[in-house]
Amino acid sequence: MAPQSVLRVTLLVSFSVVLTVVLGFGLPALLNSAMRMLGLPETSVTECIVVLYVLFVLYVAAPRIPRGLVEVKGKAVLITGCDSGFGHELAKHMHKLGFTVFAGCLLKDKGGEGAKELEEFNSDRMKVIQLDVCSDEEVNKAVEYIKDNLEDSQRGRVVNLASMYGRMGNMLRSPYCVTKYGVEAFSDCLRYEMKAWGVKVSIIEPGNFIVATGILTRDIVATTANKLWTEAPSAVKEDYGKAHFEQYMALMRSYCNSGQKDMAPVLDDITDAIVSKRPYTRYSPMEPHWWIRVQVMTHLPGAISDLLYF
Repeated sequence: MAPQSVLRVTLLVSFSVVLTVVLGFGLPALLNSAMRMLGLPETSVTECIVVLYVLFVLYVAAPRIPRGLVEVKGKAVLITGCDSGFGHELAKHMHKLGFTVFAGCLLKDKGGEGAKELEEFNSDRMKVIQLDVCSDEEVNKAVEYIKDNLEDSQRGRVVNLASMYGRMGNMLRSPYCVTKYGVEAFSDCLRYEMKAWGVKVSIIEPGNFIVATGILTRDIVATTANKLWTEAPSAVKEDYGKAHFEQYMALMRSYCNSGQKDMAPVLDDITDAIVSKRPYTRYSPMEPHWWIRVQVMTHLPGAISDLLYF
């Protein structure tokens, strides 16, 4: 990530100090008032701080509470986007757990490496299918194939992969954020609609896994930047200026080597959403500082998050 400006660092540190003071004095005072109203003994500032800190640590670091597991034997999963990234690794992970995997690959018919690797499993539980989710014809063919090869048409559940950027915006990511916001909204609506049939819908909101997935590389940034600048209208070039454009492209290149290298947190959360008898509505596999940022940007006034992060 690009270095923070002095002003931004100052604001972040100031916010941390203010938050500490508020938690240390203001919140305990409110809790003491609530205790008096309920006719209970007052608590102390120290106890309040300790309890809050313990709860935060438990939330971030404690293992997930067991909520029962579904029987894997005879169950199947359909995974889209199995050519690479999360989809590819998830297909292998689910197969390892004993599921029959219908792995949808965009490039299967074009000899894609991801599809070839999955086909090399030579397993009757790994079924690689051609699937362009933007093609009604391919989607319908996939549905028919799955119906014909499904041992038990359980009512199932849906797990959609969104992002932390489905909950907050950021510079230079408007197309990505728009699509992820859409996944969040669609998943929420689907959950409400399918409740009557007992179909559970969960959303996975990964943090920064750029390195792990290879979703953003310097070559991709360079190619996209060249296309954007070349095709931009002259008026746009004049308004923004090449120097400004290059500055932000340098910022994008700095992101290419950032993020977590291990996909395990995402795969673990998807697995829990699939095998738990009582899956969560949302899972947020991300580093603590990103989790804090999401909370700040979604729960505090926009003016505060704008000052802290932009």
